[in-house]
Amino acid sequence: MRRSILALLVIGSFLHSAIADSPQSGETAPLDGFSSQHARSEREWENKFRALPSADKQREYMQLLAARPHHVGSAYDKQNAEWILGKFKEWGLDAHIETFKVLFPTPKRRVLELIAPTHYVAKLEEPAIAEDPTSNQRDEQLPTYNAYSRDGDVTGPLVYVNYGLREDYERLDRLGVSVKGAIVIARYGRSWRGMKPKIAAEHGAIGCIIYSDPRDDGYFGGDVFPKGSMRPDQGVQRGSVLDFASNYPGDPLTPDRGDPNAPKITVRDAPSISKIPTLPISYGDAQPLLAALTGPMAPEEWRGALPIPYHVGPGASKVRLVVESNWDIKDVNDVIARIPGSSEADEWVVRGNHHDGWVNGAEDPISAQVALLEEARAFGELLKQGWKPKRTIIYCAWDGEEPMLLGSTAWAETHGRELQEHAAAYINTDGNGRGYLMLEGSHSLEHFMNDVARTIEDPESKLSVFERERLADIVQAKSDDERKELRQRPDLRMMALGSGTDFTTFIDHLGVASLNLGYGGEDEGGIYHSIYDDFYWYTHFSDTNFVYGVALSQTVGTAVIRMADADVLPYEFTDFSDTMQKYAKDLQKLLQEKQDEAREREQELKEGAFRATLDPRKATVAPPAEDVPPHLNFAPLENALDTLNKSAERYKVAFNRAEAAGFTGSDSQLTAINQKLIQSERCLTDPAGLPGRPWYKHLIYAPGIYSGYAPKTMPGIREGIELRHWQEADAQIGRVAHVLESEAALLDSASTDLESLSK
Repeated sequence: MRRSILALLVIGSFLHSAIADSPQSGETAPLDGFSSQHARSEREWENKFRALPSADKQREYMQLLAARPHHVGSAYDKQNAEWILGKFKEWGLDAHIETFKVLFPTPKRRVLELIAPTHYVAKLEEPAIAEDPTSNQRDEQLPTYNAYSRDGDVTGPLVYVNYGLREDYERLDRLGVSVKGAIVIARYGRSWRGMKPKIAAEHGAIGCIIYSDPRDDGYFGGDVFPKGSMRPDQGVQRGSVLDFASNYPGDPLTPDRGDPNAPKITVRDAPSISKIPTLPISYGDAQPLLAALTGPMAPEEWRGALPIPYHVGPGASKVRLVVESNWDIKDVNDVIARIPGSSEADEWVVRGNHHDGWVNGAEDPISAQVALLEEARAFGELLKQGWKPKRTIIYCAWDGEEPMLLGSTAWAETHGRELQEHAAAYINTDGNGRGYLMLEGSHSLEHFMNDVARTIEDPESKLSVFERERLADIVQAKSDDERKELRQRPDLRMMALGSGTDFTTFIDHLGVASLNLGYGGEDEGGIYHSIYDDFYWYTHFSDTNFVYGVALSQTVGTAVIRMADADVLPYEFTDFSDTMQKYAKDLQKLLQEKQDEAREREQELKEGAFRATLDPRKATVAPPAEDVPPHLNFAPLENALDTLNKSAERYKVAFNRAEAAGFTGSDSQLTAINQKLIQSERCLTDPAGLPGRPWYKHLIYAPGIYSGYAPKTMPGIREGIELRHWQEADAQIGRVAHVLESEAALLDSASTDLESLSK
């Protein structure tokens, strides 16, 4: 059953909650960060704002911006940037374009052929579809390729590696299959695509093919495009394979964008460029290759939906892979608009979404870019009506996100010192669809975003988007404990930030509290990064009438205006403390699992050896022996968390009392408090960065070295345990404890200041 249907089944039993959390019910409730007098004025302006975004205008913007391919360096990408600039200026915003030079390779030569035991030449091309009027813009479309693949001409046996994760190679070891000297074929999913060639190269592979299996986003999920929304047999997912998680995002030739005099490095020396040639293909091209494999049958959970037996290989199968790129320097054009603040102009709220796409990019990114534009237009209308934000608001339409955050990284590092001094929050979107509000971000903003979600009406259910999400989560809860928490915990838990989009430099490198928002879950599709991600697909299979585009404008715009106008910045730290407690427990559970796994492997080795003595024919390939993980001293972290919890509770009491008293201090007192609060996320960073990757300064959130997109929480400790680097994990416990103690000390200082206001 679809998620929305499941949610509707329980709406009746939770009707009293739905009414209590409806958007209208909070109109007279206190507003965090505002005196009662200012709260009334704020709600009036917010209501005016939310009435302004237009679905028709969003449709009009998308039709224009997605009319032609607009990848980095293309004529239409530059034209779109100039059009967005013109709109910002038309709406009364002070706007300009900042241009940066970056490396952006495009394909020169691509060959993939099966040369044994039979012959097949891959098509490597997505056909135009008659019903889809922009799919035939062949001369302007980027061919199917993986940007930042190493050039190469390699021939070798073929091995199927499932999703190409580290655990998949461990499974191959157990099957007695090596990829050394081979070309691997992996299916898309479960990790950042750049992890697949990275892990393959670490295991000795000489090339990597990535394909979209129909089980993941093709006919297994429904009718394929154009009849349905799923990926057709020749659809291909383009994308970058830059190893940003181990090194840094942004231009791979410029390790330090913060220093304008820093020399560039060469393509050969760039650490984030993949080590082996890599190419994406369709499942139509993948089937003959996979069908040629022999060797052991793939484990059941590795088998996709193609009508063939899934062997891992290699057998007699042999393929040739050729990748050659034009390694050109291109311009990226970031469009920056500013609404100056009044009383607190030196505090900034930054809002961004990228405008470049791999091809026409209607869903990714234009669906959210048009929401950003309607926010900017609405704020222009409010300015005409006399509204002036306390804080400066900066709207950013980034270029070069798709190749790996080229524009946002260049801009954020160029302005890094200013952002660390002035930025109160960065709010990101990257795409939008139909369904549920998805919340990711810094947990000091979790309560704030829950309050915003209670304010926004879901366009289909007419509940608040908070309540619609809560009801659906209750239905899909995997345990009674999870269901109980969803019913009793005041706030929905917010996911941690990983990477893969433009918040990365803000949160991971600069320590700016960040959010990533969007609607989705009711519009499954298989057109990601293909020529079919266009206006036709979006208006037939996603948010067809743009009502969730309006909801996104209302959601993000409400967060922006509320953050910009608050008397005291509405960070909240009890949710943050609660989440840190959960992360610490998760780490201890992870360590226990590793200890149990090591003991199980030890027993498996003993049993295998015994079986071999009874009958040598029954000897099996056993996993290598591993030492049982040692005890790790979590006491420093537990002590820091106790301190943090007390400080967070004290801050909450002090904040509520000061708010009830109307934040009666002087402007200079409130400014001093807000300046401390802005630094609360910076406290969680360390100039030395994470082990082996100093660009990543945040010690609580980071993308995983071997996952990329997905976050690792308390990453130094977590990845130390996962990678069995025990001394490193033990040392990282102390580092994380230190930043949490620093956070607690800052909260105590801010609490003292707030307490002085209410005396």
